[in-house]
Amino acid sequence: MFPRSRLFWAVSLGHLTNDTFISMGPVLLAFISASIVPLRVAEIGAILGVTALLGAVTQPFFGWLADRGNGRLLGAGGVAWTVGWMLVAALTADGGLYWLMVPAFIVPALGSGAFHPVGSLWAAESEKGRAASSLSYFFLMGQLGLGLGPALAGLLLNKAATINYLFAQALGPAFDVRLIERGTVTPVLSVGLLALPVVALMALTIPSRRAHRRAKAAHTAVEARVVIPARALALLVLMVTLRSLAQPGSVNFIPVLFQARGWSPAEYGLITSSFWLASGVAGVGFGLLADRFDRRRVIAASLLLSAPAFFFLPLSAGAAAFGLAMAAGALSGGSHSIIVVMAQSFLPGSKGLASGAILGLIFGMGAVGNFLIGALSQAIGLDATFQLVALAVVAAGALALALPAARSLPPLRADVETAPAAV
Repeated sequence: MFPRSRLFWAVSLGHLTNDTFISMGPVLLAFISASIVPLRVAEIGAILGVTALLGAVTQPFFGWLADRGNGRLLGAGGVAWTVGWMLVAALTADGGLYWLMVPAFIVPALGSGAFHPVGSLWAAESEKGRAASSLSYFFLMGQLGLGLGPALAGLLLNKAATINYLFAQALGPAFDVRLIERGTVTPVLSVGLLALPVVALMALTIPSRRAHRRAKAAHTAVEARVVIPARALALLVLMVTLRSLAQPGSVNFIPVLFQARGWSPAEYGLITSSFWLASGVAGVGFGLLADRFDRRRVIAASLLLSAPAFFFLPLSAGAAAFGLAMAAGALSGGSHSIIVVMAQSFLPGSKGLASGAILGLIFGMGAVGNFLIGALSQAIGLDATFQLVALAVVAAGALALALPAARSLPPLRADVETAPAAV
């Protein structure tokens, strides 16, 4: 049963919009490298890594602000910031302005970092007694955005570059790399108009600071002390760290992996989208399983089963590559909402902070993964690096099994999950 709350759909559509634009970045950079400004894989990894790291480290702070009632500004303003700066990045790249393009690709992370804790908070609070399922659908909308962005960017850019390499190959080795490629990223600019109604809906629907504080005073007048289990938290952090090398760390290199094999922007955009879409759809299924079975076993099984897909992805081509990309995305990403619910259970009175902290960790370690994968690919090649990621996923699955069962954790007070009306 889908959530019906207007508040839920406001933040979920914001999630779809935000992540659509953020996920265009790797495809845009792969296209820019081939057709506008040459970039090494390590440079692309550094840009994506700094972007992800900036968005990650700011999320706990934005989550703290969200708990204090600043959700409306952070939510609507964060999505507007993300979209606006991604369009600036496209414009500067089209002009070949490298030193302006790089920061323009990085600063959208602040908007994304502001939005995610707010969205997670209000998705969980939007309908009483449905926090887990609502969050799984909220993250599905984000994954749909992550899937839509690369495919949309690839389709828009597919006819926006020259194909001189075809003539160079026909003319023989003497002309190899002699004919310079030229392209433009301006086709993606028109997509920015789609964000305007979503930003307006969020600004009108997310509760104001006054309404948020009034509801919090009424429902949480006395906060129970919660003992955070240190061992469980340490294991969760280590597991998330290793998992993040695969999801979201490695996915940013899927366009680079297949662009190097001669795939068109539409093709490598579509395979990247298939990874994200499979992750989002699987997240709902894994969330339902986690409500019925041991959460740690659901997480562990999904991660362990994803390892072969990551290992064989760089060795595949054609339909097999799409199948493995979908398997890798579905199995490594399906546990996303379960992990966030676990973190929120540790801090039931500060769900914005808990959401920001765990999402910051996931994205932050994904950022470290961008740096690490980019650097390793320069030394041992991108194919071998993906296979090392598969080993990291196996270790993450083993750590998930070591997490304490839910019944062994300290008891938490029952939260009232009633969403205040927007004011």
